[in-house]
Amino acid sequence: MKQAQLFESLSRSEYVAGVDEAGRGPLAGPVFAAAVVLDPDRPLLGLADSKKLSPAQRDVLADRIRHSALAWCVASASVEEIDELNILQATMLAMRRACDGLTLAVSAYLIDGNRIPHGLNGPAEAIVKGDSKVPAISAASILAKTARDAVCEALHERYPVYDFARHKGYGTVLHRQRLAEFGPCPAHRKSFSPVRDALLQHKGVT
Repeated sequence: MKQAQLFESLSRSEYVAGVDEAGRGPLAGPVFAAAVVLDPDRPLLGLADSKKLSPAQRDVLADRIRHSALAWCVASASVEEIDELNILQATMLAMRRACDGLTLAVSAYLIDGNRIPHGLNGPAEAIVKGDSKVPAISAASILAKTARDAVCEALHERYPVYDFARHKGYGTVLHRQRLAEFGPCPAHRKSFSPVRDALLQHKGVT
């Protein structure tokens, strides 16, 4: 269903959720997703793709979203689920969990990207670059990103040698250097080739 058709088919009293993920690309940590139903009578200024905002801006907006949205839910898929299912299917699982966790009956879902999770309780549309086009998707991207960043901060406390607080699990030069030096930790995605290679080099050290 086209976006215009989807919106035209809904009355003002019906609820539309924006859905987005954070953390598909990193070498470590869970993948997160969020679903958000914004209040049309309480528009939020400053919403944008979370990647275009500073950490401080994201934190401020995340707090505003949680307090003003009609409903929101953040969910994740674990490192173990990523390794078992693959990152795409784990991302779809996290999105479905976020949608299922909403406390409102939603009439439609607007999903960032080009794929729609199976098993949603209602019609859905995938919107490429939706996080920069649809406010509810922008809000979802901010909640997912801030939730994942908080987990990476906790991973940094647990495994400080990898410096997760700096790179948030992405495959930066620093992260790859630490992987080569120390081998993977339990938070690393062993199905990702740089982690798998480091694991082989360290002969099973985890």
